Amino acid sequence: MTMDARAQHKQADRLVLWGLVLFLAGLIVGLLVPHAANPRMALAAHLEGVMNGLFLVVLGLIWNRLVLSGALLKTAFILAVYGTFANLVAVLLAAVTGYGGMMPLAGGKEGTGIVEAAISFLLVSLSLCMIAVCILVLAGFYRRTNA
Repeated sequence: MTMDARAQHKQADRLVLWGLVLFLAGLIVGLLVPHAANPRMALAAHLEGVMNGLFLVVLGLIWNRLVLSGALLKTAFILAVYGTFANLVAVLLAAVTGYGGMMPLAGGKEGTGIVEAAISFLLVSLSLCMIAVCILVLAGFYRRTNA
């Protein structure tokens, strides 16, 4: 059983809207790159915002083609929005503080206390969320091709 078409269209529109908001946030972060404690991480945050914003827009554009139950669509929607915004927040927090021990290639240094814990939590949780979203979207699209 699939979700009511009207509700699915509404979710699709919201994904596009949130994607555009995230894209704009990524552009604004790009203006702040030279002023960050870790400019390399700020550049990564800029790219995360822009790419994740585009991901949400594309997801919104294909959303109505997915064949999933209402509960799975809602789950995928929540995980996608959380994962994409958490990505920007985690990397931006690392750029501002200079912390981010889980991202040594971007120059993140092991921090102490709540900031490092928050960055680590966001990175791990968003990774799991985005893997789940990709699996759900692939399954929903696969079901459409075989319907």
